[in-house]
Parts: sequence; structure tokens; C-alpha cells
Amino acid sequence: MAMQTNLEALIEAAKHLSDEERKKLIESLHARSESPQLRHITEMRGLGKDLWQGIDPQDYLNAERDSSEN
Repeated sequence: MAMQTNLEALIEAAKHLSDEERKKLIESLHARSESPQLRHITEMRGLGKDLWQGIDPQDYLNAERDSSEN
């Protein structure tokens, strides 16, 4: 409840900022974001590649096919 009250107070205070101040606030919040937003799907290229090291793709597919048949 207190968190929502603080958020509402911040939103209300932001209404009184100039356009330039509001822009700086948004940029600052975005820069501090813990989970950066992807701008394009290609930015995901290479994520998790360490999980697949040492695994033969054909062996993996064969094992998956075998598991779905049983």
C-alpha cells in the first residue's frame, strides 16, 4: 500500500516537470532498468550458446523424437 502511495506521489510530481525535466527523468529510469529491453530479435543472437556446447544437434533431435514416441 505504501509503495503505491509513493508511486502515485511520484507520478503526481512528474506532472509538474518541464518537458526537458520529464525527458531526463525517463532517460534516467530507463538507464537504471534491471532488464534492458530488446530493440530487435537479432539482439538475442548467441544467448545461451554455452548451454549447447558439447551437444551434437542430430543426437539431440534423435533423443527428442524418441522421447515423444514413447
